[in-house]
Amino acid sequence: MPEPTFENADALYLALVNDEGQYSVWPATAAVPEGWRTELAASPRQTVLDHIDRHWDDMRPAALRQADR
Repeated sequence: MPEPTFENADALYLALVNDEGQYSVWPATAAVPEGWRTELAASPRQTVLDHIDRHWDDMRPAALRQADR
């Protein structure tokens, strides 16, 4: 089985999010790492990037964002 890739425009990807509200683009063929959950099911890479761009407006971990309040 080929290694999952993060740059294949023809592959499907997931949008993952962790408990700190941080996002990741993840190959749909790879196991989701511990501590992350799927927020957007297998989709074209650009769809995943657009989803993350719409939903992740502050790259700081949630604990830091809450400390600023």
